[in-house]
Amino acid sequence: MSAVHIVWDLPDDPDGNVVHIAGHDLTQDEVEDALFDANSNTAVSRSSGESITFGFTSTGRYIAVVWEHVMDDPLTMRPITAYEVPEPRQG
Repeated sequence: MSAVHIVWDLPDDPDGNVVHIAGHDLTQDEVEDALFDANSNTAVSRSSGESITFGFTSTGRYIAVVWEHVMDDPLTMRPITAYEVPEPRQG
């Protein structure tokens, strides 16, 4: 698999994605965990039209990550927001 790049804004940018996800009590590592989890599911967000990935963090939280596709080669994505969601029901 080729490298995947995640675009993060500066941590002190008040309008940036790092500050935004921190406002939802999540870290960059948790967002990357969910994006890179082989069991994650990606769909299109009904509200924004952007890609949304649902997955687990290494801390065991189930989160949704809304992200924009920046470039194909190498695959580059920029998280817009992320937040904890209920785990899907099995069955």
